[in-house]
Amino acid sequence: MESYDLFEPDTQLHCLSSGAFVLRGFALPHLDHLVSETYDVASISPFRHMITPGGFTMSVALTNCGMLGWTTDRRGYRYVSVDPVTGSSWPAMPAVFAKLASEAAAKVGFKEFQPDACLVNRYSPGARLTMHQDKNERCYEEPIVSVSLGMTAKFLFGGHERSDPATKIPLFHGDVMVWGGVDRLRYHGVMPLRGAPHSVMGNQRINLTFRKAG
Repeated sequence: MESYDLFEPDTQLHCLSSGAFVLRGFALPHLDHLVSETYDVASISPFRHMITPGGFTMSVALTNCGMLGWTTDRRGYRYVSVDPVTGSSWPAMPAVFAKLASEAAAKVGFKEFQPDACLVNRYSPGARLTMHQDKNERCYEEPIVSVSLGMTAKFLFGGHERSDPATKIPLFHGDVMVWGGVDRLRYHGVMPLRGAPHSVMGNQRINLTFRKAG
């Protein structure tokens, strides 16, 4: 497994492949608004640990904002316009979220990205995300934009087969990762969250993942 553990948080841009990039510190100018808006979203649609079709409880807590929200239960994975917990529409996507996602995508060549869904994931120590593809969206032509807040995560970026070796990438507070094009359907995941609490956000990592789902 290839590792980029030696890259420091102040590295500006790292190209993983022709369609995959890490933008170090790209979200730092917007952190106060990103964090406060995240908590506002969660006050309307609370974080919850969803159940997979196989009956397993996800270790990562999740909520959504935007026109569509990703959900899972014993019936399968899908996007819905109504939060199944509250019975109301998902909270509107904050303007700072959409602007950051569009600017990050444009920075690496994906022009005019306009997300309609933002998955908000909360990792506590020990939480992880198994290797998977993002393929519940209707169109794969748009990229995925992922913003990291809080504790450092070890992101796994694999190939187009589950058995392909994965690159291990540290993602720091304020980093943004973008992948699309030929890399859009790569398998990826997150190793169990470990390490010291973040100086501002404490014992957690928040991940904002933007998609064009509908």
